[in-house]
Amino acid sequence: MIVGAGFAGYRTAQTLSRLARGRAEITLLNPTDYFLYLPLLPQVAAGILEPRRVTVSLSGTLPEVRLVLGEAGRIDLDGRTVHYTDPEGGEGSLSYDRLVLAAGSVNKLLPIPGVAEHAHGFRGLPEALYLRDHVTRQVELAAATDDPAQCSARCTFVVVGAGYTGTEVAAHGQLFTDAQVRKQPLRTGMRPRWMLLDIADRVLPELDERLSRTADRVLRERGVDVRMGTSVKEATSEGVLLTDGEFVDTRTLVWCVGVRPDPLAESLGLPMERGRLLVDPHLQVPGHPEVFACGDAAAVPDLENPGQYTPMTAQHAWRQGKVCAQNIAASLGDGERRAYRHKDLGFVVDLGGVQAAADPLGVPLSGPLAGLVTRGYHLAAMPGNRVRVAADWLLDAVLPRQAVQLGLVRSWSVPLDTASPELARMPGGPQDEPSADARPKPEPPGTKDGTKGGEQNGAPDGTKDGEPGRQQPGGEPAKQQPGGEAAKHPPAGSRPPDAAPLGPHDAPGPVKRTDNPGDRAEGDS
Repeated sequence: MIVGAGFAGYRTAQTLSRLARGRAEITLLNPTDYFLYLPLLPQVAAGILEPRRVTVSLSGTLPEVRLVLGEAGRIDLDGRTVHYTDPEGGEGSLSYDRLVLAAGSVNKLLPIPGVAEHAHGFRGLPEALYLRDHVTRQVELAAATDDPAQCSARCTFVVVGAGYTGTEVAAHGQLFTDAQVRKQPLRTGMRPRWMLLDIADRVLPELDERLSRTADRVLRERGVDVRMGTSVKEATSEGVLLTDGEFVDTRTLVWCVGVRPDPLAESLGLPMERGRLLVDPHLQVPGHPEVFACGDAAAVPDLENPGQYTPMTAQHAWRQGKVCAQNIAASLGDGERRAYRHKDLGFVVDLGGVQAAADPLGVPLSGPLAGLVTRGYHLAAMPGNRVRVAADWLLDAVLPRQAVQLGLVRSWSVPLDTASPELARMPGGPQDEPSADARPKPEPPGTKDGTKGGEQNGAPDGTKDGEPGRQQPGGEPAKQQPGGEAAKHPPAGSRPPDAAPLGPHDAPGPVKRTDNPGDRAEGDS
């Protein structure tokens, strides 16, 4: 029984089905029917890739695995049973002989006034689709207005968090909006303005300084307003107050400060390490040899750095999934179990166009060569859709992008404060609101998530965001992949009070959602 189909859960199911060769019944519980390749999500928001390109069918690529659509709610360790809620609100339970918890992570919130109400995360496919529509709409409204102040506010986009996600969103976003205004010019002398904020002293603070300098240079040359040592003190519907005292008029606040482990792990009542379930080097839970955990939900001892735990990265999650499957097979008498051990093999950061920063095997690269390495790595790492992704890249290189609003995802349906970022809220769906212990809670100033290699969270308290580091060469997918996490609660059926719209067209009304109840958006890193 595998809970979650992100990088860790998907790789566990894939490897175990190959090892079992039909001799074991493998069940995968996930709220949607696809695995999301999160590293390419910024390209979905920028209109380069269509949403289905970055999703991989679970039933299509895991034919020997039984897929059950649902969100895990309660795990009975004594009864060896997982209770879940299906996409239509029905409840069910599944029994197991071996359990793999690969529930991933959810948005990290901090006690900054107005952020939960006016910011949106970038953890799932619904959020990426919302951001693409929202940015397109703001540029179109700015081009139509005669008010310079309104034009400026609508064309100012603030991204908090200069780690992998925030850096790539800002880099792609600037190119996306610049292309829009070439066809639909703004008032004389105006152009879209993207701001990238972080309390760290440099962009991509967790990477080698050479990669950080490359990313910083590309962003600034492109026109991105990069402000290090600065974050948001308060957010309102009219803009954001920065920690340096400046008020920035804007209608867009993108929250990329990182993640925290999924609350499902904590609900087990077992020993934890900063929200992550403690496991031994073989990925087994002490005292419960039938329970395994990997990915963001697990605190795995880092044998390469004694006394520490592996960071919440996709590279670790993907490799842990393989080791987890091998150890499950060994527990059933097939092969020998092994301890998890891995060294980082480098990073790649896509900066849009032909620009990127990469250091495969420690060799620093920049410019078009880094861009080629980055795209080649993604094609090799994806479990499927390689031809379709390559075709979209080719079309984007020779044809102008289609900047249109589909209007499928509204602001209120993708609130920042949610335990299920892979699912958009929708009228008429199950009415349960996430319980208090399952919703991500703001973390108090000064706390740390205890991860290594995560991005700076971009928030004024100076905590680490623990966002899974991503796109790391070495033959595995990389990056924070929330798609595998099994969100605990079905989407609420009505607009929550904490999900205020960011734009005039975001008010709740008859809504089409981007995903069917079975669709998912992200997995664990």
